[in-house]
Amino acid sequence: MTGTIYGIGLGPGDQELMSVKTDRLLRNAKHVAFFRKAGRKGQARQIVEGMIPEGAVEFPMEYPVTTEIPLTDPRYNEILSAFYKEVTDHLIALAQSGEDVVVLCEGDPFFYGSFMHIYTRVKDVVPVEVVPAITGMSGAWTATGAPITWGDDVLTVIMGTHSEEKLVEHIQLTDALVIMKIGTNFDKVVRALKAGGKYDDAYLVQFATMPKQTVCKLSAMTEKVTPYFSIIIVHGQGRRP
Repeated sequence: MTGTIYGIGLGPGDQELMSVKTDRLLRNAKHVAFFRKAGRKGQARQIVEGMIPEGAVEFPMEYPVTTEIPLTDPRYNEILSAFYKEVTDHLIALAQSGEDVVVLCEGDPFFYGSFMHIYTRVKDVVPVEVVPAITGMSGAWTATGAPITWGDDVLTVIMGTHSEEKLVEHIQLTDALVIMKIGTNFDKVVRALKAGGKYDDAYLVQFATMPKQTVCKLSAMTEKVTPYFSIIIVHGQGRRP
């Protein structure tokens, strides 16, 4: 009998915000796979500390590149494609041998997550099931203590990797805003927010729902930003009773 590959969403980082189904699958897992940067424990693995059963086989999937090569360099896709094929072959082999495999996914598996690249490669080969979760951005706007949208507000989610011109365009057109994947684009994002007229209303949330969570107005930010775990939030101010 063929096993199943489960992509389980861990939510924004707080174990108590995981779904009951994710908790059950994880605590009964025999094989647990997770992404991480080489030499690091991995954020997904860190979130589930103390939840993996004793004796479970762990399979760390280490990215061969992250920011070392520009996204526009053809080698970036080539290297990552080979990496995803290698880890996917391993997961498929486990499933075909009758073993279930749990793949840890930060946030929601189908929302800008690495698991999507596994899913598209395995879905027609072995059984796969995706367990949705609270997104990181949901945890971030909740941390600000204010609703992200009101009435008919339009919410835009945009990546900081876009060009400054594209960022300004979307910032100007939307009511509520979430900017993710800030990384080395932080200065560009700040310039775009200023040009788009939303800089003074923007919040920076770092490590949302995690012990190191910080929330402040972007304009008041004086400390070093931790780009990977940072999300910028601009609240809508639309129709309300």
